[in-house]
Amino acid sequence: MWLLRLLAVILVLGIGASFLVYVFTRNAYYLGLAWRLFRYGILFALILFALMVIERVAVIPV
Repeated sequence: MWLLRLLAVILVLGIGASFLVYVFTRNAYYLGLAWRLFRYGILFALILFALMVIERVAVIPV
């Protein structure tokens, strides 16, 4: 779980840094990079939460 939290912090820092570089340079590449990081982060989080729900709901006989 600590690895997922670390990845989330790195993702937020990456999005913030990309947006900050965009503000200073006005290069649209960095705004697109921030948007892509945000979308992939949301997609990863949704998949992770879906797997956690499936793990809780699924009854696996031993």
